[in-house]
Amino acid sequence: MVKVHSWGRLGDFDHQVIPLSDRHRIAPQMRCESSGLAFGLAFGMGRSYGDVCLNPGGVLWNTTMLDRFIRFDETSGLLQCEAGLLLRDVQRMIVPRGWMLPVVPGTQLATLGGAVANDVHGKNHHVAGSFGDHVIEIVLERTDGSRSILRSGDARFAATIGGLGLTGVITELTLQLKRIQGPWLQVETQPYKNLATFFDLADAAEADWEHTVSWIDCVAGNGRGIFMRANHSDAQQAAPKSGRSWRMPFVPPVSLVNKLTLKPFNQLYYQLKKNQSTAFQYYENFFHPLDHLLDWNRMYGPRGFFQYQCVLPRAQGREGVQAMLKQISRAGEGSFLAVLKTFGERPSVGMLSFAQPGVTLALDFTNQGEKTHKLLASLDDIVRDARGRLYPAKDARMPRALFEAGYPRLQEFLSHRDPGISSAMSRRLMGS
Repeated sequence: MVKVHSWGRLGDFDHQVIPLSDRHRIAPQMRCESSGLAFGLAFGMGRSYGDVCLNPGGVLWNTTMLDRFIRFDETSGLLQCEAGLLLRDVQRMIVPRGWMLPVVPGTQLATLGGAVANDVHGKNHHVAGSFGDHVIEIVLERTDGSRSILRSGDARFAATIGGLGLTGVITELTLQLKRIQGPWLQVETQPYKNLATFFDLADAAEADWEHTVSWIDCVAGNGRGIFMRANHSDAQQAAPKSGRSWRMPFVPPVSLVNKLTLKPFNQLYYQLKKNQSTAFQYYENFFHPLDHLLDWNRMYGPRGFFQYQCVLPRAQGREGVQAMLKQISRAGEGSFLAVLKTFGERPSVGMLSFAQPGVTLALDFTNQGEKTHKLLASLDDIVRDARGRLYPAKDARMPRALFEAGYPRLQEFLSHRDPGISSAMSRRLMGS
């Protein structure tokens, strides 16, 4: 048994880890009868924050050795590859050739299979939707030994996109890439002092800007923040040398994110950013700034942290986000990494996909036990009243009733589950 934790570092749990390395021999590699353990789960880089990627007491099939490119058509932008490839490695191969993944999350240190299983979204949902919108084909291995090729229109395809790894093990996929002018983006930065201004900026930017996102000061309570919008550019600049990375070298005895540090950090960040206007940024720096700080999750101390991400329908968005900020400010907690952005008016491909039209807020909270759980429960009430939902890829504790209310296609999805696959989340929210 090996101790494994997710990115939130909320606990270390015993797993038997079995590597998958040959896409042509997945079924025998997945067999775990000899271990005496009943259920398995695909595991990539463990960048999910909560328990969606954990299977305590069971098997994890590590997919990171399934990392081969199979076929790339530089004319059409169709890419076929194994699902254990990192987003980073795909980007570094295709960007110099004038292509890019159409949708990327905040980290590129995740696998393609994980991006499909969580149907990740980026800063351009109003233009490109989520990751699953660009998946052409999936090869899925089930624990009964069967192998399926899934395409758009198949019910199991819709169950697998955003299906939390519960329909089988994704071993290969084919993606439609996006043609780009180059690796640089023109980025404009604007400060705002309240949520009304944020929504005005977001609405105005969607027609002409592909990428929009906002940092929000969740400590101030008034909804001030920094709005960023960006488009790809044909700027003829040399790619920067590989950026220097720093590593959080140890887990401090207490969280470095606390009442003493939050307010001055957020004030400083706002002051530094509010006077910036237009700049060119290399794609890795714009999309994945935190990837330059390795093991940054250690800063939250030995008890780890929760990330809370919700989406609220647009009609309830402004009132709901304001109510959440007030609750957070009143509790004296908050986050360095508070992100606010809008989702476009387009349905998701997956039955359990998170993104839906509205506004999404994501924050980190140091795990302070009962105090933190009480705060998160109060945020749940706001999400429930607004008819919103929480993001399973980030979750470690949402109530089952909130999950069922937020995902109306759950019963349809359950008929496509692989009975040999289980996770801590699936047992918590769907039963065994």
